[in-house]
This record gives sequence, C-alpha cells and structure tokens, in this order.
Amino acid sequence: MAEGDNLARIATVLGEVLVGRHVVAVGGRHGGPLGRVVGSAVVSVEARGKHLLIGFADRVTLHTHLGLHGSWHRYRPGERWRRAPSRAAVVIEAQGSGGGAVCVCFDPARVELLETRALALHPALARLGPDASAADFDPTAALARLRAPERAAMAIGDALLDQSALAGVGNVYRSEVCFIERVDPLQPVGEIEDEALHRLLDRSTQLLRANLAGGPRRTTPPQVAGNLYVYGRTGRPCRRCGSGIVSGVSPGGRRAYWCPRCQGAEAASLG
Repeated sequence: MAEGDNLARIATVLGEVLVGRHVVAVGGRHGGPLGRVVGSAVVSVEARGKHLLIGFADRVTLHTHLGLHGSWHRYRPGERWRRAPSRAAVVIEAQGSGGGAVCVCFDPARVELLETRALALHPALARLGPDASAADFDPTAALARLRAPERAAMAIGDALLDQSALAGVGNVYRSEVCFIERVDPLQPVGEIEDEALHRLLDRSTQLLRANLAGGPRRTTPPQVAGNLYVYGRTGRPCRRCGSGIVSGVSPGGRRAYWCPRCQGAEAASLG
C-alpha cells in the first residue's frame, strides 16, 4: 500500500507535468465523468495523507485513493505504458507550452470527481488527522487525537495506522517506527507515556520526509546493510540484538513486525 511519502512524491511528479497545462483528452474505466474537464486547466495537485487530489480550473477535483495495488504513472505522448491499458482507471492527457504529458492511474481503490467546494465535507478527507509528511505537521494536534478516549485501548501500531489520528503512516512505517523507539506495537495507547508518543510522532515525520526524494525506502542509517529494520523480515535476525524478528496480525487486521527482545519486556532495560 502506498504511504504518505509515496503520495507526496506522486503529487510532486504529477504537479510538474500537469499544473498550468490544459486537459485535451481523458479516458480509462472511470474516465466518463472526467469528460467535463476537457479544455480546463489543471490548477493543483495535492497529497493529503494517502489521498491524491487533482484540481481543475472549473472548480472540480479528482480524488483518488490508491489502496493496496494502485499507482499513478507519467508518460510522454506516444510512450508505451508499463501496465496493461485494461488496468487504467483514469487517463489524463494534457498539453501546454512545455509540451504534453499523459498521466495514468492504474488499479486504484477509489476514483471520484467532486465539486471542489465539497471537499471539506467529504467523509474520508474531512476526518483525516495531521499529515505526518507535510511541512506544517502539527504534533500537538496528532498527540491529542491519539489520546482520544476511543483510542485508549487500541494497540499503538493500529493507532498509528488510523488516518483520522495521523495521516500518511502505513504498515511499513508503523512497524519501523515502533522498532526504532522500542515500543511494542501491540501495547495499548493508554499505557504509553506522552514522551514515548511524541517520539513515535517525531520519528514518523523524520522517516517520511527523509524518503520524499524517491528511491528505495530506507529507515536505517547508511552504515546498516539493509534498508529496513523489521518490516517483512519475519524469522531473520534483528539488526540490533540478533533475536529473530516475529510478526503477527494486530487487532486492527494488519500484519505487524517487531523484535520481541528490543520491543518486549526487556526493552526498558536495554535503553
């Protein structure tokens, strides 16, 4: 699943080739409603957590959520696509003074064209918490959301994935952040001190922003051979203590990865 750093990069790449250009054609499985934007200029491309919003001059906005398998691609006119055309949900062809571009959204979980003025009322967008990858991220607001009574019994790993508490963090980062800060991902939020929650929030923003430039996602320092500490490494040795990494499905239904020694009962004594 795309995480906040992915969406921020996608917004930057699409913004470079779409903003200021006029739409000359649309297509794809969900391209029908987009016919109304042909001839309109693209005025904005914005990531909000895991959501992407493309705004048009006629005051409508294309909202996509990539889910587990979706992706946006950018092509030159006439360039061969890297995925089958049958998987294209949205195709936007744009032309401007700098030339043309074709932007294709493959296999998204959600596609909808909305009146821009209605975005504030959208059930998914309106409930988003502070975006951990954004420059204006508000850790105090995020902490307050994590401390909401309904999250007191929630596992911290699941709370970090809750986009209404903290937008942009996905399964890779929740596992990596909890490992780095020596927090058991299954520990209830209500049992965690504010200081530890602040560290988790700070580390989330640090890692997301460090990966905005693209390339393989990395949460480890350069001197560590691998890119990730625990995610996807079930049974392999912990890069910190050598114990076997374990994984399990958290109460929220997503698989988490952790080191039972670094993040378990021994963690407090390990510093």
